[in-house]
Amino acid sequence: MDERTATPIGEEMQPPRARKPITVIEARPGWRALDFREAFAYRELLYVLAARDLKVRYKQTALGAAWALLQPLTMMIVLSIVFGRLAGVPSDGAPYPVFAIAGLLPWTFFANVAPTAGNSLVVSAHILTKVYFPRLLIPLSTAGAPLVDFAISALLLVAMLAWSHIGFHWSQLAAPFFVLGAMITALGVGVLLSALTVAYRDFRHIVPFLIQFWMFASPVAYPVALVPAEWRWLYFLNPMAGMIDGFRHALIGTPLDLWGVALSSTSALVIFCVGLAYFARVERRFADIA
Repeated sequence: MDERTATPIGEEMQPPRARKPITVIEARPGWRALDFREAFAYRELLYVLAARDLKVRYKQTALGAAWALLQPLTMMIVLSIVFGRLAGVPSDGAPYPVFAIAGLLPWTFFANVAPTAGNSLVVSAHILTKVYFPRLLIPLSTAGAPLVDFAISALLLVAMLAWSHIGFHWSQLAAPFFVLGAMITALGVGVLLSALTVAYRDFRHIVPFLIQFWMFASPVAYPVALVPAEWRWLYFLNPMAGMIDGFRHALIGTPLDLWGVALSSTSALVIFCVGLAYFARVERRFADIA
């Protein structure tokens, strides 16, 4: 009797070209590095997600993009009255409204990105369970709309600089680097929070309190000079302290603590790397528990 290889029923009727290989995707155990090449291959999806968030932000709004101006303008007025007039907080020689708006812009950008990125995976749970793509794109895409808001609110800053007769100087070209530092900080915190929020929904209630506390731990309404010198190293472990101080110095020429900015930059990179590492560690469980 001839021995023949067992063939599944019906397969012998299919032509060779109709047989397609089956690809099995399995999660690798333990810690692993993020596949940035794969994320780059899906870059068009990143643009689509960012554009979607931007459309949703201003859809069916009466004032539209004017909200990007109203938020820092309102906060500037409040800070100028409470801290500038009533409390008499110094502003490093600059008019307090200009001092305040120069600190509010990078802070508002951070405060808009970090909580939104932290909740992004929970909000997009219906996508996670249907199709595969690099999950990291969801929290990263949340920086798109706040970045547009920042560009719009920068018009208010330009108007305030003109009102205070602060002209152009070369140090202002360094301002985008501090905005980039604020973005790295916001995305690092947001990516870490997004992974934690999927597993522990308590973080959805913790984050608003954390952002409020973080604002008063950053030099938004007061100069760094008010912080005692012996505690300044600890203060600059807050990455937003160096980003705000550097952004303000670049625009209006307030004193700058170079050592503090270097420490804050290092802290921002550490937070970003820790956020990415933890995200990669728990990413394979998102579809099961989201």
